[in-house]
Amino acid sequence: MSKFFHGGNLVSRFLRERDANAAVEFAFIVPLMLTLFFGMVEFSSGYAAQRKVAIATRNLSDLVSQSSTVTDTDLDNYNSTSRAVMYPFPLSPDYEARVTELYIDPTTKIGQVRWSKGWGSNKPPLTGTMAVPTALQVGGTYVIYGEVSYKYVPAVGYVMARAGVPLSDTTYTRPRQSTCVTYGAVQNC
Repeated sequence: MSKFFHGGNLVSRFLRERDANAAVEFAFIVPLMLTLFFGMVEFSSGYAAQRKVAIATRNLSDLVSQSSTVTDTDLDNYNSTSRAVMYPFPLSPDYEARVTELYIDPTTKIGQVRWSKGWGSNKPPLTGTMAVPTALQVGGTYVIYGEVSYKYVPAVGYVMARAGVPLSDTTYTRPRQSTCVTYGAVQNC
């Protein structure tokens, strides 16, 4: 038998040998460090995408609220501007938006949809009524309700969901130039 297999000689020699310690430690630590690195990159990009969604939503609602009258062309231009906010994230087909004007009923304090326009298959125009936050429940007033949804797909997909993470935001703004914003067949406040 070889001298390596006699008694405790192999174990004691292994414990004394330090030449490859750095390589072994490196081999153990590299996968963990790469996972942390790519995880931070993916989560940072996801957070940036969520911020862009919030800014795009506020932009869409704010642009509409600054008008007293809007047309389909105006709304499409406002949506295009909101889409531009999302740069450098790819949009198609993962970006959808909708803008709606609500009339706050004086007795029920529930928002009644006056008009609505959506972009994307999951954002058809709203109809009917919807609840509004308590702070906006001022009877006889109007609010512009904007919403944007986006599916963030990470570039690497190593730590986050490879299929993507749905992000969305909503916002309310009051019309600024008039009591309400007229659009299409809805011409009077």
